[in-house]
Amino acid sequence: MHYDVAMRHQQALDPSALTTMAATLHAIGAAITDCRNAGKDPETDAAVVLLARHLGTVCDRRPDDMVLRRNCMDQIAEIRRHPVLRTLACRGVAYDEAAKRTFHSEGRTAMRRLAEALGLEADSYEVRSNKGGPAVSGEITLHGEELYVQLSLGVMGATREILFRRCKGRKDYTGERNHWASIAELLAPDRFADRLRRELRLSPPVRQAERLFA
Repeated sequence: MHYDVAMRHQQALDPSALTTMAATLHAIGAAITDCRNAGKDPETDAAVVLLARHLGTVCDRRPDDMVLRRNCMDQIAEIRRHPVLRTLACRGVAYDEAAKRTFHSEGRTAMRRLAEALGLEADSYEVRSNKGGPAVSGEITLHGEELYVQLSLGVMGATREILFRRCKGRKDYTGERNHWASIAELLAPDRFADRLRRELRLSPPVRQAERLFA
């Protein structure tokens, strides 16, 4: 059943109470929901359009685009200097679903970068993620034909977040002797790849081997 209410029209006619971006965005979202309930198109609804224009008025009180763009670039540089994985390793992710979700997303990305640094072919490894229960971080694992690398927090303590060992194929879940590394090493994939090749006596990448025997 379709129905309509007057609230969005009243807010659109007098948006003086909407003084922040958060409040204005909330009003726009509620107005769009009202339009859908009423079977109306929010793209042409007068109240939605007026509220969206009011958001522009609120934003006009902020610094100009050049200042905001410079701030964005500064924040990107700051994030790159302090990767979120390192921050999460320090604070932990237990009982924090949002932090755990970020940990697993960033962890999978870090493992793929490590695989690239190792020169692994796309079909020669897998990256998998097991979140576990709310009290633990879970694990992110890079499993190749010759190596097994796993990231987790809180099991062996700080500076030992990475377990790695040599294995015999992707069905080998026990492998040889365990080695340990810090999350900081994972965040420097080229250097960590060199350590893995050296300590686990890994075969050279296929492309490198082809060059050696060409």
